[in-house]
Amino acid sequence: MTDQTVWAIVPAAGIGSRMQADRPKQYLELAGRTVLEHTLQRLASHDRIKGIIVAIAENDPWWPQVSVKSDRPIHVVTGGKERADSVYNALTALAKISDDDPWVLVHDAARPCLRHQDIDQMLLKLADHPVGGILGIPVTDTVKRANAEQEITGTVEREGLWRASTPQMFRLNTLKDALYMANKQQLVVTDEASAIALLGLKAMMVEGHSDNIKITVPQDLALASLFLKQQGEQ
Repeated sequence: MTDQTVWAIVPAAGIGSRMQADRPKQYLELAGRTVLEHTLQRLASHDRIKGIIVAIAENDPWWPQVSVKSDRPIHVVTGGKERADSVYNALTALAKISDDDPWVLVHDAARPCLRHQDIDQMLLKLADHPVGGILGIPVTDTVKRANAEQEITGTVEREGLWRASTPQMFRLNTLKDALYMANKQQLVVTDEASAIALLGLKAMMVEGHSDNIKITVPQDLALASLFLKQQGEQ
């Protein structure tokens, strides 16, 4: 993929209500910086990423304080109500500044511990793949299914099960078409691979590191801080 352009898209318009904080979780402090600054720095410092498109909420009061050291362009667009809307808006903006059909890495704003090795693995494994794929972790825990009363109704066979993560990597035009179709069918897709599946395409799973966690609840901040410290020491 040495001759291919790779762009990153970061949907950052969510409010993260489960954090019960005074601001969206991507703007919470983590190891001296905001979560979003860590995330963007990881992407901007990778030598194969040409630029980043960040989708933020309309009238976002925290974005102006974000600071990222980068010689790569970081473009900002207005996000939408759902994650898919934000990604679609970012893809539309990217299509206007890109002359070809580049690979696009869509990465959660609240995953600040992404390793460069995982990006390298995706670029290597998916370089010649006809569809693309996503980063993930094979499920190793025993998985139970429960009813509405939280009573166990069965054990789920974990063979072939993965925990989906990000980045999720697809061609710009293919992903744009997939998200357009999902919206047209009024389907809420929670990740890009779900939209790709609507086109009848099969994405590939690429195994990543388990420390690429998503900040969702307050205790995740302490865990992410620990992971950042460990990664810095390696």
